[in-house]
Amino acid sequence: MIDPKIIEIIKKRGITSEEDIKEYFSDKPSESYDPFLLPDMEEGVDLILSDIDAGKRICIYGDYDADGVTSTVILDEILSEITQDVIHYIPSRFDEGYGLNKQAIDKIKDSGAGLIITVDCGSVSEDEVAYAKEQGLDVVVTDHHIIADKRADAILINPAREDSQYPFRYLAGCGVAFKLGQALVQALGLESGRLTKALDLVALGTVADLVPLIGENRMLVKYGLRVMNTSGRKALLTLIRKTGLEPGTLKAENISFQLAPHINSAGRMASAQMALKLFLTKDEDRMDAYADELVRANSKRKSYQEDVYERAAEQVTDEDLAAGIIVKYLENAHEGVTGIAAGKLKEKYYLPAILASDSDDGMLKGTGRSIEGVDLYELLKNDKDLFSTFGGHKGACGFTIAKDDFGKLADDLRARTKAIKDAEPEEFVQRFDAELDLDVRDATEGFVGQLSLMEPFGTMNPKPLIRMSGIPQGTGTMGKDGRFLRFTLSSGADRIRCVAFSAAERIKDAVEAAERDRTILDVIGDLSKHEWNGRSYVQMEVKQAEAAEQTGAEAR
Repeated sequence: MIDPKIIEIIKKRGITSEEDIKEYFSDKPSESYDPFLLPDMEEGVDLILSDIDAGKRICIYGDYDADGVTSTVILDEILSEITQDVIHYIPSRFDEGYGLNKQAIDKIKDSGAGLIITVDCGSVSEDEVAYAKEQGLDVVVTDHHIIADKRADAILINPAREDSQYPFRYLAGCGVAFKLGQALVQALGLESGRLTKALDLVALGTVADLVPLIGENRMLVKYGLRVMNTSGRKALLTLIRKTGLEPGTLKAENISFQLAPHINSAGRMASAQMALKLFLTKDEDRMDAYADELVRANSKRKSYQEDVYERAAEQVTDEDLAAGIIVKYLENAHEGVTGIAAGKLKEKYYLPAILASDSDDGMLKGTGRSIEGVDLYELLKNDKDLFSTFGGHKGACGFTIAKDDFGKLADDLRARTKAIKDAEPEEFVQRFDAELDLDVRDATEGFVGQLSLMEPFGTMNPKPLIRMSGIPQGTGTMGKDGRFLRFTLSSGADRIRCVAFSAAERIKDAVEAAERDRTILDVIGDLSKHEWNGRSYVQMEVKQAEAAEQTGAEAR
């Protein structure tokens, strides 16, 4: 029997019909759709099978992040059961940038390939696809990114196309690659069970790419985690152990915070080929060596990231805060980590943040992250004539710009953002809305177990935010340089452990004041179960804390 409080939460998330609720909690969800509903899928399958029959070599062209790497491996595993003539290409973040490029196309043609299948990229590669066709190459694009001003003239399998009739628009790149695999298997009348083994990589890429974990994505990740925790994919098991995780116990958050960063670190610090080789090699010694390389790359990434973040944070001024946006150029910053550092600045100040670093060609490469109420793509689009390359969406962006033009861009962005902030100041105040009010005594291990039925958690299906009230006690710090906060929230005889990470600096004064004055504090955060020295307990990670309207010597 599912706790009515849990049903209350998911109904607030728009899941209201009995059928949808049953699907949401089902151990065997079935919300999947016919792959041939995707635009151009039939034409894509026909071309691929025709080229295979003609003996053409296929090149899978991926992206350098976790979604791109997993997409490449998924399609390789499926195509390799149909043809043995499959090669791969993933561009360098530093030398080639995102998507198709003409130099890569020349290399692919010289390798003897006759067909390029892109995964997780290619929708807007108009010039590059035209060039590939001029070179006599066939092209099938599989992607999931929004198509803005221009579109590649090719077979384009993308659920985000405006003319798409596919019932679900939010597949990750690996999800689209998997659907292509489904379509190929169906067209050839092959056993569909052979697709199941790829679901672990679908889960990995889907969670890593932060696409909404609702609908078909949630179904794919739910099954994918099951495969990940029970299958024997040796490469993944090697990486799981190297990152300190326990095989068989993985959740979506382990992908987000451990596995995905290690895979992404390959493309950020050196070459995504390192991660690709891990999953494609059959040699266990090499597998072990590649996993070690990813661990080293991730450690290096964290060091560079912290340096870039601290340098940027030192430059933040009161003028930046008043303007409502942080725009900084950092000399010799490692471009592989500027996006992550911009995200950390956004979290710290709750403002859009853009960081630019030097490129080898004398230009600046910029990347940005935005808050909920500010559309970064629209902000930047007003200056699109300044960019040599530009792309992104509401929450994130990337661009290349001449160094001499960066000052004008920064001034324009500050002026536009300040106008938004003056008109809608509430959009620049971070608020966390609780989905449920709960007494401290009801925050039991049993209730947290019920919350786990809502997993896998992720974008658009986050851990539920709970509001509880009580008097804080034993406030202290933890972590490097005491940057995090811990305390116990007491309500009568009941207690719950609380910690604050990203919110620590923001809530510290309110917590200490409530403890000092013995007044009631309202806290909002998410609950989880922890174990230490053989004992288990419930803990809240606090996102927001403020004095309750009701005060007194004792908490209610």
